Amino acid sequence: MNTSMKQKIILFLASQNISLFGSQLVSYAIIWYITLETSSGIWLTLATVCSMMPQALISLWGGVLADRYNKKKLIILADMFIAVATLLLTIAFFSGYKSLYLILLVSIIRSIGAGIQTPAVTSFFPELVPEEQLTRVQGVNQTLGSVMMLLAPALGGLVLSQIGIVWSFLIDVLSAILAVVIMLKIKVEVEVSKEKKTTILSDLTNGLSYAYHHPTLRVIMLVYAVSFVLFAPAANLAPLLIERSFGNELWRLSVNQIIWGLGSIAGGMLISFLGEIKSKVKISSCLLSFFGLLLILEGTATNFWIYQLLVGISGILLPIIITLLTVSIQQTADIKILGRVFSIVQVITASAMPIAILFFGPLADLISIQIILIVTGAGLAIMGLFYLKKMKRQSKLFSIK
Repeated sequence: MNTSMKQKIILFLASQNISLFGSQLVSYAIIWYITLETSSGIWLTLATVCSMMPQALISLWGGVLADRYNKKKLIILADMFIAVATLLLTIAFFSGYKSLYLILLVSIIRSIGAGIQTPAVTSFFPELVPEEQLTRVQGVNQTLGSVMMLLAPALGGLVLSQIGIVWSFLIDVLSAILAVVIMLKIKVEVEVSKEKKTTILSDLTNGLSYAYHHPTLRVIMLVYAVSFVLFAPAANLAPLLIERSFGNELWRLSVNQIIWGLGSIAGGMLISFLGEIKSKVKISSCLLSFFGLLLILEGTATNFWIYQLLVGISGILLPIIITLLTVSIQQTADIKILGRVFSIVQVITASAMPIAILFFGPLADLISIQIILIVTGAGLAIMGLFYLKKMKRQSKLFSIK
């Protein structure tokens, strides 16, 4: 990989992770602000739905736009769209109009922008990065994303408590501007589809049909979707499990968040260090099954520190699994339709967790969370075996890496 290409990749990763940091910081600040203002579970539910569901719905059309138009321009326009909405919210709060309904409205607008931006970002990687370097670069991106996810809650809480939520809005606006400036420095020729005679709805239908009827892609995306649903209890019910099983001290929740974050950083660094992995299917299948085994062990753990050890190992595995599945999709799908394919992935990632928690959350009040972890862990272990078996069949017809 030559110096010019490395520079472009570094600029792209820097741009998108700066943008991610600002978005995550303001998202946590909004959640905590609403919590402190209302102490209402209904308001928290509304905030979560407004920040996630529009993104899931609009991303299908975002994928069509990514395949039709210049991805770099789409990313920049989406970032600016989000920044302008946040800036207007900032001005309203500075003027004394501190309406929670306005926060929900802006959260919807921001989510729409993310639904356009995310498929363009993910499908832009193969145009910018050589195929043999995709795994390494995605690993670096996962590492940086994990660092942002670790820093954002802490800094979001600090900004909110020390100088107020308005300043978290301003940080997001400034980070978006910085991200756009960096993106403008990237000079890259992109292939934009010239087939613009069909309607957007037709393009969307074609993308969904392509993903469904491509045997290999269908299997990968099925595994992606089911796995995200089965990951949900371990991620979302962890605070409740710790409070019920190990104690309600705040430090325990903080330790859990830190260990998970550090594990995710380590996992991202590991996959970026290993670089291109030829046996992606075998390794991701084994890791899915191993992750399932870890969830089963977490469900049987009676010591807090043993539980944390298992959480840390799980944190290492998750970014590796996501990276391998993502790169498999990037290398399997036709690049001309990649935006639409990743818009489906975005729908999965944005909606799987909320949908799953709507089921597992109430269930946690009826049965123990340990049982939920054991059952979902067994499901993931089976999913790993299913993935390996199905892809072995497809390997006779398609090139499976």
